[in-house]
Amino acid sequence: MTFCYRLLFLCSIVTSTLGLVYTNPYSAVAQTSVTGCQTSALERFQRHKVAPGETVESIAQRYNLTPATIIAMNSALQNRKIAVGSEIQIPPYNGIVVEVSPGQNWRQIAAKYKIRPDVLFDVNGCQKNPRVVFVPQRNRSPSRPMTESPTPQFPGNSSTSTLSKLAGYPLAEVATVAVGYGWQTNPSNGEVFFHSGMDLLAAKGTPVQAIGEGTVAFANEQGTYGKLVIINHSGGLQSRYAHLDSIKVSVGQEVKKGDLVGTVGTTGTPTISQSHLHFEVRSSSSLGWTAQDPKGYLQP
Repeated sequence: MTFCYRLLFLCSIVTSTLGLVYTNPYSAVAQTSVTGCQTSALERFQRHKVAPGETVESIAQRYNLTPATIIAMNSALQNRKIAVGSEIQIPPYNGIVVEVSPGQNWRQIAAKYKIRPDVLFDVNGCQKNPRVVFVPQRNRSPSRPMTESPTPQFPGNSSTSTLSKLAGYPLAEVATVAVGYGWQTNPSNGEVFFHSGMDLLAAKGTPVQAIGEGTVAFANEQGTYGKLVIINHSGGLQSRYAHLDSIKVSVGQEVKKGDLVGTVGTTGTPTISQSHLHFEVRSSSSLGWTAQDPKGYLQP
């Protein structure tokens, strides 16, 4: 099967499986849910109806994509001929659609395309066993052809020192790390999963404090997170405090390092049964809020 026909086959899977719909072409920025997973990139494909005078290049510019991306997602455009009134598929980012081989896991796919596995996992909606995945890649010159072996962008790979001077500790005393950041084995069912933060053991009711100054962006119940506080910091960083027993701040409130934001609890769906604080640090990127290893930001 040639690459052209393989792309057509994959796109037909995407179309038939996901039922692509029209959306605002200017709102293609990834929408990350505060459950830690954004909506799968494949579910955010759009359809564009070609208007008179439009070209592959002008459509690509409208959606902030490269012409090569548009062509790769629409096999009928391989010769760059575009018919007025026809509908073409528009992905949320530059990248390729890849069929997952039987037995392949996220780490193997990520290694093949040289992208962080947690980014690939999150961009694809944290699916366990996907049939096809979207592999994002960095913007390139329109003259550079797209191949099936891209050089993806690595959102969140910058060092913590270049992102911000954010440093602090969410508890008054250093706590034992029950579940660390990264790929972990769920102690309750043995499944391997990606843990986007760090679980710090602490008694229920223990005060939780902001690790740096910022603005409260969220303070409420939120799915598996339970009672959750999200603080946006300078430098494109965000800290999250989950499974809280109580919340002591409100949205829009300005906080300083050490300010009380809530108390430790067991709300939501914690990974472990012991009371603890689930703490995360995320950085803003073109693919949404990407999880960072909190260890680099923790300073007792």
